[in-house]
Amino acid sequence: MGAKLRARDIMSGGVQCVGAHQSLFDAAKMMRDLNVGCLPICGDNNRLTGLITDRDIVVKCCAEGIDPATVQAGSLMAKVHWIDAEADAGDVLTAMEEHQIKRLPVIDVQGGHRLIGMITEANLAKNLSDEQIAEFASRVYASAGMSGRSGD
Repeated sequence: MGAKLRARDIMSGGVQCVGAHQSLFDAAKMMRDLNVGCLPICGDNNRLTGLITDRDIVVKCCAEGIDPATVQAGSLMAKVHWIDAEADAGDVLTAMEEHQIKRLPVIDVQGGHRLIGMITEANLAKNLSDEQIAEFASRVYASAGMSGRSGD
């Protein structure tokens, strides 16, 4: 995998959480202000408990006619996949491919199990080789209508 890149080398730092008890309206305003489409959800202990996307808010709330100011962000939480900050780039790709995800929270396990960043497709594009990116794209997007093609 080229130079020994770790998750902490690839990620964007300074990630802000929306609190599990904050509203979806608050989450939407945070996304707008931060110019992001996804936010980590943190519980009362300030630990990662989930992720929420702009699409989640639109599809699971607004499209159902529900006022986003009346729904807590934590109510839309689903299983969240994350990676240790010390994991290498190959492990990052494997995790994102295996779980078919485009965003991966980075946790500093040795530093108190705290959320320290997020890895997105843009981070991969900036840090990995064209070959690695092509392999990632073929695996993550393969299920989106290309199931008849061979992968590896």
